Amino acid sequence: MILGVSAEREPIPFEVDHGRMVLSGESSGDGPPVVLLHGLTATRRYVVMGSRLLERRGYRLISYDARGHGSSSPAADRRAYEYSDLTVDLAAVLDRLAIERAVLAGSSMGAATAMAFALEDPDRVAALVQSTPAYAGAPYADAAGLRRWEALADGLERDGVDGFLAVYDPRVAERWREPMVRLVRQRLERHRHLDALADALRIVPRSAAFSGIDQLERVEVPTLVVGSRDDADSEHPLAVAEAYVERLPNAELVVEEPGKSPLAWRGAQVSRAIDDFLRRRVPDFAPA
Repeated sequence: MILGVSAEREPIPFEVDHGRMVLSGESSGDGPPVVLLHGLTATRRYVVMGSRLLERRGYRLISYDARGHGSSSPAADRRAYEYSDLTVDLAAVLDRLAIERAVLAGSSMGAATAMAFALEDPDRVAALVQSTPAYAGAPYADAAGLRRWEALADGLERDGVDGFLAVYDPRVAERWREPMVRLVRQRLERHRHLDALADALRIVPRSAAFSGIDQLERVEVPTLVVGSRDDADSEHPLAVAEAYVERLPNAELVVEEPGKSPLAWRGAQVSRAIDDFLRRRVPDFAPA
């Protein structure tokens, strides 16, 4: 085996029986643990888009479907999709796998979950990856925005994936509309419990991950922020990623070149960016 490169093996599935609910996940590779946390309506494969480059670079890659998403079971209480619930789930996964300290790499909802956890329990976080953060320090308050989330949830409950897509408007430049809709359809089709996903669509946007963006000034761990330009991904404004980097004491921003597809959509490239960042900024945690 080449130094710093792990042999690729099939991921090992795991389940976390937690509060009348089962979280479904998988672990692959050996070495320093990197926990992947996906976004709202996504599943565990949509953080590094199924790439196994980090595993080959010597990390242990851990991913799981959030409650009500993918193969995980719905919450026992239909209202229990707050960020406080999601951080409890993250702690349960770490405890189940006997992980004392990990890199937390989250996308969108997963980014906010990882940040909330780092604020609550910084000793368990070696570094953060904030991929396309959308949470700007407060829950959605815009009435039109909340009506959109309700309409998406209603469409999903009424007519499944097609009902969601009938309402969905990606609000991106024309050249990105087709790939965005295709990506959304692919990830929606991976869910077992669309009714639970509809519940999450109603609750997560109204939930507070942390109170005020100035809270980020307390987060001292090295943080890689992966932004996306607004013409391809307006739901994750680049201004939010930039605001994170302005406030986080130990952060770097990476973003795709103008006109290119979002870096967050390219699993191998974003994985390389994560590996490079960890080796430079957290050398005591990176693989040998």
